Amino acid sequence: MSATAPEPAVAPVSPEDADESLLAQLGYKQELRRRLSTFSNFAVSFSIISILAGAITSYGIAMNAGGPLAITLGWLFVGGMVTLVALAMAEVCSAYPTAGALYWWASALARRNRAAWAWFVGWFNFLGEVAVTAAIDFGAATTTMAFLSLTGGVEVNKWSLFAAFLVIIVAHGLLNTFGVNLVKVLSDVSAWWHLVGVAVIVGVLAIVPDQHKPISEVFFEVRNATGFGFTGAAIYAVLIGLLMAQYTYTGYDASAHVAEETHNAARNAPRGIVMSVVVSVVAGFFLLFAITWSIRDYDAQAATGLGLPPAQIFIDAAGPGLGKFLLFICVVAQFFCGMASVTANSRMSYAFARDGALPGSRLWKRVNPRTGTPTNSIWLCVTCSTVLVLPSLVNTTAYLAATSVAVIGLYIAYVAPVYLRLRNPDFRPGPWNLGRWSGLVGWTAIGWVAFICVLFVLPTASPVKLSNFNYTIVAVGVVALGAWLWWIISARKWFTGPRHPADET
Repeated sequence: MSATAPEPAVAPVSPEDADESLLAQLGYKQELRRRLSTFSNFAVSFSIISILAGAITSYGIAMNAGGPLAITLGWLFVGGMVTLVALAMAEVCSAYPTAGALYWWASALARRNRAAWAWFVGWFNFLGEVAVTAAIDFGAATTTMAFLSLTGGVEVNKWSLFAAFLVIIVAHGLLNTFGVNLVKVLSDVSAWWHLVGVAVIVGVLAIVPDQHKPISEVFFEVRNATGFGFTGAAIYAVLIGLLMAQYTYTGYDASAHVAEETHNAARNAPRGIVMSVVVSVVAGFFLLFAITWSIRDYDAQAATGLGLPPAQIFIDAAGPGLGKFLLFICVVAQFFCGMASVTANSRMSYAFARDGALPGSRLWKRVNPRTGTPTNSIWLCVTCSTVLVLPSLVNTTAYLAATSVAVIGLYIAYVAPVYLRLRNPDFRPGPWNLGRWSGLVGWTAIGWVAFICVLFVLPTASPVKLSNFNYTIVAVGVVALGAWLWWIISARKWFTGPRHPADET
């Protein structure tokens, strides 16, 4: 009887080596440093969604279009649909955890015209990221100036607002350039600041005011200040008011863009995508309920001279002292939000440049050897976002249209890979997947995005004139046409899309 020879021991693979090996299979070597934990990855996306930023700065949209019903129940409805989008995205992210994210996924999943899919998805994602960064920091400047006006009597005009924007976005660029470790710490702090801040605001608005709106009005009252008077105009107003929630629920692709800096990225990056949305839905609902419940004079607070209805609601409901403190919580949260947005934006730009898709890609793809971050891409994003805000000095409507383009552009980029994944029978799910629910979740997400792409280019006020014209359809057309012309004239001759393992053999 012969003895069986023992099997040779296999050295366990460390999580770091597993991440690096998976990235190599996707065609890249590890250049960025993996610093982010599960919570840190979640915190980046949660900070960019920032219910204390988007929901506060765009609250007035739903006050005028739809009223309380659009604010509270609309938030929950849109949150449910966005959760489906996040789930579908997360499944793809688990299979391809790379900083290129959306455009990389599109190239990997397309069965034909891979380079073209990567090109168009990448450009929609890049421009959407830049526009969202611009919108976040402009909103932060608006809230900051409202706070300074209330506490120090600072005059608010278009020049002081733009100056505040410049200070904020340059600070975000400097933090991401020189304070790499500080940014990681602040991203974690940001998540807790948002959660605790929401709890404080909800607590104060629930306890301090001596009167509240009836609960039935908080959920079911409809307001229509759009000027439309046709049959069904109230329903139309509610639908238009959903932009408040949809705009807030942007930026959670950040968890995918920092995947190359996240430990166990195939599991933790998709978790970050989904949990950032789910937590925002729950916490945001309590925040919006408390604010709407505390409204004293609806018409006066909707037309507040501060340009920020929640600020006036805080003051009227909680008194000057506490009201200013609640606004200060929002100011800090919005600063954190913009900082995280610059981080995610620069990583997407770095990845796109790494594959030669941006003009001057050799410059933008460089990684600072001391900090392990794409310093040049950081300042590219800061500069582009500043350019997008410049029209606000002339026409605020044009700037607001650009933010709508960000929503539409990002969501097109979000679901294009999902569509390709559902059409690709060879897709191999990663360790985080939806199983048999993948098809239902994915197609529902695609249907929702198709709906909002139509909804948010419709007129928002009547009578329609130059000063209130919704420029979104024009801006989206310019973006799409520009990307298409560049592709036809030049890019199709040299852009081959992201590198894949098959390209290395």
